[in-house]
Amino acid sequence: MARKSSPPEGQETVDAPEAQAFRFEPAQIEDLLLNSEILGGELVPQGSNYTFAVRMAAEDFQFWGIYKPANGERPLWDFPYGTLHFRERCSFLVSHHLGWHLVPPTVIREGPHGVGSMQLCVPYDGKSNYFTLRAEECPELVLLAAFDIMVNNTDRKGGHCFKSEDGRVWGIDHGLTFHAEPKLRTVIWDYAGVSLPEAQLNDVKKLETSLRDSDSSLRREMDELLEPDEVDIFLERVIRFRKNPCLPTPEEYRRLHWRFE
Repeated sequence: MARKSSPPEGQETVDAPEAQAFRFEPAQIEDLLLNSEILGGELVPQGSNYTFAVRMAAEDFQFWGIYKPANGERPLWDFPYGTLHFRERCSFLVSHHLGWHLVPPTVIREGPHGVGSMQLCVPYDGKSNYFTLRAEECPELVLLAAFDIMVNNTDRKGGHCFKSEDGRVWGIDHGLTFHAEPKLRTVIWDYAGVSLPEAQLNDVKKLETSLRDSDSSLRREMDELLEPDEVDIFLERVIRFRKNPCLPTPEEYRRLHWRFE
């Protein structure tokens, strides 16, 4: 399906951040996001919840972050109020633990409007989205589809995946994830029936092992941020996908997302 090329939500009104932030490892970027000074920012006009592009300063350079305060979350009937920023953080943790690095580094911290998620604003290439990536046959889309199944993503729009200026593929906007009920809603159905490659299936097995270990850093933090049943059922989804790593058909879920952009 064709659509106009437009920036992904959360990045429309900001200049590209300095690329030097990417010279650091994810753990170092997390530290920068947690401890850098917030110099100011602006409200991103699109989106259901309040989202701010904020300028951040470390010792020797500045960069952009995407700040989503809990106080700016719109109440939803099916997700507990004030938890979407936790889900953003958990989505990054899962992507990072898998080693797929599809979600930009994301932390929980205080900001100008209270506690919320702070995500590194990656430098968008200015033209990509799911549909252009599909046309390019980007292999990362299979991983992104598998990731969405496991985290139970209810909000994968076409503009929620894109390329950064260095050619890497990213997924953003993961506040509607980890619900205990099956709620997958996505535009990524082009890979139905495709099986996850063996190398990435091994990543899923490692994720399962960490989630089974109540003392692992991943399990401890997810237990702190999500409800117990959400974590337990997330583990069940990972186990099911590990046993049958075949991407599903739309008929098995809520089919296409109502918004394609």
